Amino acid sequence: MTPDLDVLIVGAGVAGLYQIYQTKKMGLRVKCLETAPKIGGTWYWNRYPGARFDSESWTYGYSFSKDLLEEWDWTEDFAPQTETEKYLNFVADKFDLKSSIEFNTQVSSAKYNEEHDFWEIRSTDGKCFTSRFFVPAVGILSAAVMPNIPGVETYKGISYHTHKWPQKDVDLSGKKVGIIGTGATAVQIIPEISKVVDHLTVFQRTPNWCTPLHNKKISPERMREIKGNYDEILELCRQTPGCYIHSTDPRAALEVSERERLEFWEKLYGEPGFGIWQGNFKDVLTDRKANALMSDFLAGKIRERVKDPVVAERLIPKCHGFGTRRVPQESGYYEAFNKDNVELVDINEDPLKEINENGVRTENNQFDFDILIYATGFDAITGAFERIHIEGLEGKLLKDLWSDGPVTYLGVLVKDFPNMFICMGPHSGLGNYTRTAEYSVEWVSELIEYAIQEDKKKVETTDEGMDEWTDHVLSLGVGLLANEVGSWMTGVNRNLETKQKPKIMRYSGGHPAYREFCDKVKAEGYRNVVFNP
Repeated sequence: MTPDLDVLIVGAGVAGLYQIYQTKKMGLRVKCLETAPKIGGTWYWNRYPGARFDSESWTYGYSFSKDLLEEWDWTEDFAPQTETEKYLNFVADKFDLKSSIEFNTQVSSAKYNEEHDFWEIRSTDGKCFTSRFFVPAVGILSAAVMPNIPGVETYKGISYHTHKWPQKDVDLSGKKVGIIGTGATAVQIIPEISKVVDHLTVFQRTPNWCTPLHNKKISPERMREIKGNYDEILELCRQTPGCYIHSTDPRAALEVSERERLEFWEKLYGEPGFGIWQGNFKDVLTDRKANALMSDFLAGKIRERVKDPVVAERLIPKCHGFGTRRVPQESGYYEAFNKDNVELVDINEDPLKEINENGVRTENNQFDFDILIYATGFDAITGAFERIHIEGLEGKLLKDLWSDGPVTYLGVLVKDFPNMFICMGPHSGLGNYTRTAEYSVEWVSELIEYAIQEDKKKVETTDEGMDEWTDHVLSLGVGLLANEVGSWMTGVNRNLETKQKPKIMRYSGGHPAYREFCDKVKAEGYRNVVFNP
C-alpha cells in the first residue's frame, strides 16, 4: 500500500512554510495541514493591540532567497503583527506555497502504520492523510492556556485570550476592561489599550523584568543600507548564541569597576532590542551576585519610571532575577501605570477567587467589566505536540514518553517514532526564530532527501542517540539561572497544574554549537540514525 504523500507537515507558520518550500524544491508530494483559515502561525493568531517583533525585523526575515531580501522593505525596526503577516503572505505567494496547504484543518492524531510503514494523520473533521514522512512544525508558543480560575465559563461579558484575538477590530473605547496576566503579551497590549479604555484593571501574579524596546521607523534610505549589508547582518546572526545581532560581552560584571558596570548598563538600557539581555556581561545569567546587581539596576529604573512607590514595588520581581525568564520588551509599559485609568491588582496581596458573570472576584473586592482579556500564556514548547495523539511503534505515545521532560536526538528524532522529524521542538537550537528555523528545516530536508536517494523506507534514532543528546542538553543547562526558574522556557505555566516543575526544554549551548554538532552527525553518515531498507 502506497501513501498519498511523501511529506506531511503540520503548521503553516514560519518553519512550516519554509518546510513546504524545501520539500517542493525536491519534487516531492507534500501537503501542509493548518488549523487556521490563513497562513502565519503565531503571526496570524496573535493580532492583539501592540503585537510585534522583539527581534529586529531585518534579522527575522527569510534568508534563503536573495530576490526576497531585495524585494521586501521593512517599515520598522521591530515590525508589528500586521506587517509580519503581510510579509509571510508575500513569501507564500511568491513561491506558490499556499497551493500545498489545507486550511481549517486541525490535526487530532498521528499514528505510525507498522504494516505499511507510513503515517496516518487524522483531522478533527474526520479526514485521513497518509504520508511516508511526518514533520510536525507546530510552533513553540501555539497551545494557548486559559487561567486556572473557577468560573471562567460563567462570565457573560465579552472575553478574549490574546492568542485568539478577533480578526475584526475590537472597540475598547470607553469600556471597563480587565486583563489577567503580566507576561510578554500583556506588556505589549497594556500600553496600547490604556490609551482608549475608560478603565483598565491589571491582575498580576508575577511581575517581569521588562526593558525598553526603543522601536523606530525605517526610512527608505536606511532600508537600502540594510539591504546592502544583509550578508554581514546574517553572518553576525550565525555567529551569536541566539542568532540575534547581540552577543555576550566577554567581560564579567564582577571584574569591572562599579562605574564601568553602571555606564555599560545605562548604555544597554538606552539601546534597542535584546542587547541588554543577549549582549550583557558574560556572568549576568550564571552568577547570582552579578545577576542580583543587574536586577537592582533595573529595579531602580522601575522606581524612576513609576510615580507611585507602592505600585513600583509591586512591579519589581522578587522571585527571579533579570534574564532568567525571556525578557519582555516594552514601549511605555511602566508609564501606563501612572495613568489615572489604570489599576494594578497584585493577587498575592488580594487573592483571585473566581470569575463570575460580571467579572472577577478577589478575596476583598468584586471587579465588574465590559471586556475581560486573558493574557495567560501557553503550554510552551511541548504543549502543541501533547495536544495531538501521536502514536509510534507498539502503541507508544509521545505524550507518555515526554511526561517527565522531552527526550530527543538533536531535537529532531525520537526513538520508536520512525520517519517523524520534529521541526523547532524541544532540545533544538531555539533563538531568533527564523534564523534557527531555517537551519532546522534544511537539516530535516537533507535527511529526507538522503533517505529517498538511498531507498531507505524507515528512519529512526537509537536509545543511545537519545540518551547521548538528552544528557548533553541537560549538562549544558547546569549553572544557568534560567533553568532554576519556572517559566515557559522551562515548560512551566501555573495555569497548568501538571507542569509546575521546571524542565530543561531548550538547547543552551548556543546555535553555532548546535549547528556544529548536527553537521558532524551528518558528516559521520548520520551517527545514531538507523536507516531500514
